[in-house]
Amino acid sequence: MSEQTVEATHDVQKHASLLRRLLGSGAGRNLGLIIALGVLFAIGAVTAGDRFSNLENILTIIRFASIIGVLSIGMTFVIIGGGIDLSVGSVMGLGSVVATLSVVQNLAEQSSWLVMVFVAIAVGVAAGVINGIVVSYGNVVAFMATLAMLVAARGLAEILSNRTTQIVRSQDFIEFFRSNLLGVPVLIWIFVIVAVLGWVLLNRTTFGRRTVAIGGNREAARLAGLKVRKHTVYLYALAGLTSGIAAVMILGRTTAGTSTHGALYELDAIAAVVVGGTLLIGGRGTIVGTVFGVLIFATLTNVFTQNNLNTSVQAVAKGVIIVLAVLLQQRFAARKKR
Repeated sequence: MSEQTVEATHDVQKHASLLRRLLGSGAGRNLGLIIALGVLFAIGAVTAGDRFSNLENILTIIRFASIIGVLSIGMTFVIIGGGIDLSVGSVMGLGSVVATLSVVQNLAEQSSWLVMVFVAIAVGVAAGVINGIVVSYGNVVAFMATLAMLVAARGLAEILSNRTTQIVRSQDFIEFFRSNLLGVPVLIWIFVIVAVLGWVLLNRTTFGRRTVAIGGNREAARLAGLKVRKHTVYLYALAGLTSGIAAVMILGRTTAGTSTHGALYELDAIAAVVVGGTLLIGGRGTIVGTVFGVLIFATLTNVFTQNNLNTSVQAVAKGVIIVLAVLLQQRFAARKKR
């Protein structure tokens, strides 16, 4: 073999190694998500034309994604920390019901509509703290603890609302959450703010580093002096906080509180987090990836809607995407272990 051939082979191997490292890095994974999102946009533009590619429809996609997106930010922290929260959708529904109870709305009319916001968020945080305490100090598996909260929160919401829809009476509340700021709906701004704050919390604070450490190796984190149980409570409280914010957002979008709000939203949030590159076993994840995961599913839904395609086919497509994401995760985890 000639010297030139050896050098060419070495260069090819070097470039292949660099490509593998790039694809395995956070930037590489996000690039893959951007490409996937771009492909969906291209499909939508080709199949639906201007109905899909106009600015109003793009804002509709992001607005549709905003509520699931806020839930997904909280879910990202819980999963990175090695847990899971199946109750976020039900807690969101409970928050919307409690915030629209007559006593709360009467108080809001006498003072400010911010009372409704505070109540919804307080309900979410309280539910998250209960989840965290049961998981951390009760030593109950997160799946079972949050499944119990899912059932209990939904049942409590049905009892409080008597299975009826409670209409938001405050016009100031409705006008604020249906308004635009710089031409962009307020719901999208809330999603952007929560995502930015989540990114800062995960990547620029000791809270984020502790979350990654606990999710990567819980016992090693404990031996290193981290207060694992207390931090776990904080993670579930954070998921509850985002559930409360999402409850306020859905109240603003629908102008009604009902026990059916948030049904199966927890599955959509988990799917977005997984597709965004967060490992289900914990220890790795990104807020940016989660945002792209949410946008991918929202865009997919919009493409199907614009083309009047069967929702059952859409569900199958989402399932395939989730399976592929999990398979890629397993491959990454196996390669990392080797």
